[in-house]
Amino acid sequence: MDVRLSGGRIEAVGTAGSLTARTARMDLSGHLLLPAPAEPHAHSDTALSADGGGPAPYAAREVQRRTTEAALLQLGHGATALRSHVRVGDVQGLESMGAVLQARRALRGLVELTVVAMPRVLTGLAGAEGLAMLRDAVKMGASVVGGCPDLDPDPAGYTEAVLEVASEQGCPVDLHTDGDDPARLARLAAMAGGLRPGVTLGPCAGLGRLPSEVAARSADQLAAAGVTVVCLPQGGCSGVDRRGTAPVRLLRAAGVRVAAGSGALRDVSNPVGRGDPLEAAYLLASRYGLRAADAYGAVSSSARAALGLPEVRVEAGFPAELLAVRGDRLDAALSLAYSRIVVHRGRVVARTSAVREYCGSAAAVALDLPRQGRTGGAS
Repeated sequence: MDVRLSGGRIEAVGTAGSLTARTARMDLSGHLLLPAPAEPHAHSDTALSADGGGPAPYAAREVQRRTTEAALLQLGHGATALRSHVRVGDVQGLESMGAVLQARRALRGLVELTVVAMPRVLTGLAGAEGLAMLRDAVKMGASVVGGCPDLDPDPAGYTEAVLEVASEQGCPVDLHTDGDDPARLARLAAMAGGLRPGVTLGPCAGLGRLPSEVAARSADQLAAAGVTVVCLPQGGCSGVDRRGTAPVRLLRAAGVRVAAGSGALRDVSNPVGRGDPLEAAYLLASRYGLRAADAYGAVSSSARAALGLPEVRVEAGFPAELLAVRGDRLDAALSLAYSRIVVHRGRVVARTSAVREYCGSAAAVALDLPRQGRTGGAS
């Protein structure tokens, strides 16, 4: 296919050779052109801190540096939009939030970074400061409110406080929960139902440890409330200590929108985290039984919807948020997605090129083995 971009959007799509180039032309023969992934669950303030061997350093300059490096790393993987959960309160106050917002400004034009303010405690005497800090974080520029009700002495009160601030400010809500307490999850779904612009929960791995009939009932409640669940197939995150992955097939069967995120990126929660959305899709397909298209949709269309972003299709009129991956089929691309070209707002913002050669092998020459993936029949 030919695809022509203009003004940050896809202007036209036609058969190969049918469209004239108005600006520079890029030959993507041998690639699949896909809607770009989005990262719905990152932790920028702790990313890339595992080498320190202890708690992440929260000095503002260090947080800004790690946030920038992590965002560029995930952009290289293909994610043109990121949602980062940032702790507020405690020792760091609003300093980490300010550093992440500073990094967001520096990254403008390369990747869209939105920030979730994540206080530790919101109830009782200790919670008054956290609640004030949450409101201040929104005034600073956090566009989503969240946190972890499981860590508060009063989880229902914590959730109520977050929803109240969200209603006041017109913000989305993105909460951490393990989801292993069906009664607590039912209360959360009941409180969240009807809130606009919406509520996201993750990673909800505890749902997978519940009896199937109990988990199915919880999934029905989440679907009725319009809650999106973000699972983390690559590992845990700094908000919830328990590992595992939410029961994605059960949730999808109930009608819950399921997106997939990366969670921890090389911090103490997951020292080998890659932050790669295609790896998340690969795991959903290989380990949890999703079709390749559904697995990729969890990191692209569903992830973008969870972030409140417009839909992307490789069709005229849609945003030019694109990922070109060498390969001829989506399942093969999820298996060997080494070479990638990332397009944000209609321009190339990242390239990764990989070449595989079989050196000194007569068999490789005789069989005409591909250098990296197959190159025929791609669009």
